[in-house]
Amino acid sequence: MTLNNQFEQDTQVIKVHKKILFGNKVFYFLVLVLVCTGSFFYYLTLAPYANNEPHQLHIEKGMSVKQISEQARGQTIVRSSFLLYSILIVFFDPTAIYAGTYTFDKPYSVFAVAEKLAHKGVDKELKTLTFTEGMTRKEIASVAAKELKNFNKVQFLELTLGKEGYLFPETYFVPPEFSAVQLSALLQQTFNVKFSSVRVASTTLSNMDILTLASLLEREANSEESMRIVSGILQNRLKIKMPLQVDASIEYILDKPLKELTPEDLGIDSLYNTYKHTGLPPSPIGNPGLLAIDAVLHPKISKNLFYITGKNGEFHYASTFAEHQRNIAKYLR
Repeated sequence: MTLNNQFEQDTQVIKVHKKILFGNKVFYFLVLVLVCTGSFFYYLTLAPYANNEPHQLHIEKGMSVKQISEQARGQTIVRSSFLLYSILIVFFDPTAIYAGTYTFDKPYSVFAVAEKLAHKGVDKELKTLTFTEGMTRKEIASVAAKELKNFNKVQFLELTLGKEGYLFPETYFVPPEFSAVQLSALLQQTFNVKFSSVRVASTTLSNMDILTLASLLEREANSEESMRIVSGILQNRLKIKMPLQVDASIEYILDKPLKELTPEDLGIDSLYNTYKHTGLPPSPIGNPGLLAIDAVLHPKISKNLFYITGKNGEFHYASTFAEHQRNIAKYLR
């Protein structure tokens, strides 16, 4: 064999080896892609939570499969709205889904969620619990105790101690045997979902500050416009370290309505007394809704520092104390 022939043969062997190595690399790359894709798909099928807190999905008449899937994702019942939508369309009859409330009392895979929806797993004989914006946890407990046969009011108040402001006010549809543990978990889980949808990163206020200020607005204002204006006024006061002078926080700590407050009450030595102490109260004084929370995050900017509510419920604002005094003389006397 000549030297040239030997060189050509070696070259051919090298080329063959290169092809084999390239083929192996492609094979392993494809295997890696398949494994990653499969792992990601499996991840999407799992429930987005690991505890046994109840999650609810309320389906209105006329909702499309896409809307149902997006709401399930928004309520953190599934990880992927597209995957739930695809499963319902491909494997089930989406027209058979009943309107109503579906309770998921433990983590469900996306396939199990689809099956429950398609097999009419809607809750029956539900109790309607309506908690209005601004309600305190004590008021929530009283409403629930009247409607739920197994509800333990004392237990609920123990479970929600320190959670004022974090119990989302809304209308809920729950089974008659719903317990204090389940209701506490449902209210907090709903709060987490709702609050995450409006919380903005640009604010310098902490979550507690946002909720505390929003809880004041629920008691101090009576419309979206007044909430945004009063929010701006209270935040103006906070910036210059001027006492908020909000009666609602004293009502909360004394558990007395506004009309029953006395001059002595306004002198109570408490951090909730915003006449004596600057800054916000130590905690929310109720459980605010999204409108009040949004008003804190997007206040109406002005130079006003004062406001009153006239006898007809209309608000009057002022930037100086002299102007404020004139408003009092004109609209309250």
